[in-house]
Amino acid sequence: MAIALMFLGLVALIIINIPIAVALAIVGAAGTYLTYGPTSLPEVPLVLFDGSTNFSLLAIPLFIFAGALMNNSSLAKRLIDLATALLGFIRGGLSLVTIGSSAFFAEISGSAVAGVAALGSVLIPAMRSRGYSREFAAAISSSAASLAIILPPSIPMIIYAVMAQVSIVKMFVAGVLPGLVGALGLAAVSYYIARKRNFPVEAKFEMPRLLVALKNAFWALTIPVIILGGIFGGLVTATEGAGLAVAVSLIISGVIYRELTLEKLYRACVQSGIQTAVVMLLVAASALVGSYLTQAQLPQQLAASIESFSSNKYVILFILNIFFLVLGMFLHSAAAIILVIPIVMPLVHAVGIDPIHFGLVVTLNLAIGQQTPPVASVLITACSIAKSDVWKTTRENLGFIGVLIAVLIVNTYIPDISLILVHLFYGAG
Repeated sequence: MAIALMFLGLVALIIINIPIAVALAIVGAAGTYLTYGPTSLPEVPLVLFDGSTNFSLLAIPLFIFAGALMNNSSLAKRLIDLATALLGFIRGGLSLVTIGSSAFFAEISGSAVAGVAALGSVLIPAMRSRGYSREFAAAISSSAASLAIILPPSIPMIIYAVMAQVSIVKMFVAGVLPGLVGALGLAAVSYYIARKRNFPVEAKFEMPRLLVALKNAFWALTIPVIILGGIFGGLVTATEGAGLAVAVSLIISGVIYRELTLEKLYRACVQSGIQTAVVMLLVAASALVGSYLTQAQLPQQLAASIESFSSNKYVILFILNIFFLVLGMFLHSAAAIILVIPIVMPLVHAVGIDPIHFGLVVTLNLAIGQQTPPVASVLITACSIAKSDVWKTTRENLGFIGVLIAVLIVNTYIPDISLILVHLFYGAG
């Protein structure tokens, strides 16, 4: 009952346009006050502070800043030129370029919104000029950008790992195969549509052109190799890898490409500061809600009630999939993870679901949620660039959403899709 009341209160506050982070803090403080009395209120700011100072969370502002640095350079254009040289000879090649560039950019920024903003501003007008509809251009840009929620160094994965108290590095490793499968699925659907609608071929394959594009993009290509190679190789932690990402981004954009002026650096600082403030305020407010729920043992009560319905982990995964799919339609991925993970983790542990596997189930659900209105921040960003109608774009996007749902179903019921690399590198334990 208490969880339901808190959720209803949260929804009511969001409906009247209270920011989600503030609404979470109000609900958490109100629950603490009503349950434990006014003497508990001095603990509220302490819990807010402690919740946002976890060392692992330092990776979030660092990856956001690295992405902002690269957004303010020619990285996106260099990647697009390389992808066009590789894939432009295929019919509908620009849509495949969008998928390839988005998957690669995801390995740097960890943010789907940042990816669609950086790449979409270049690729969507290019697709429009070649006869692609506004809706298709926005749909493929949006769905491809959501790969950043699945592929490392995904920011939602970092938040999940902190909330669920699992290894960030293992979460990153687990996301590699589902992310690649998703990218291939999106490419297959895109190619089918391109053949059906007779989309143009950009240019025939030319090795000299490819070599020039490869030379121009060489240093950009080293960024994910350095970052993820260091993390997966055990040379640095995820947090240290985020710091390395900033250092490498500064060197490549400022020293090698010589594009990082003081004005662009200032703009990157402002952009990353705003994004970081939004995420960290959510984290702090969620810590307050989580503290109250833990003290009241409400997650344990919820776990017991669901277990009384069924103790089969696959039935419970089905229920949780439906729950997260609906939740993702109304909440940003970070807010959904922060709000719900502390509540459901006791149930996940009780029925024997691997928390790393469950993390991929959660992030895949939320990647789909970013494509489905009414919230759909990634889709809306793509639509604003393409100047397309959200609902018409959603209809165009159904095939790509279907791919993500198929990857979700396979990943849910065949855990080895996400766990095989984790077991290979870190053992079955």
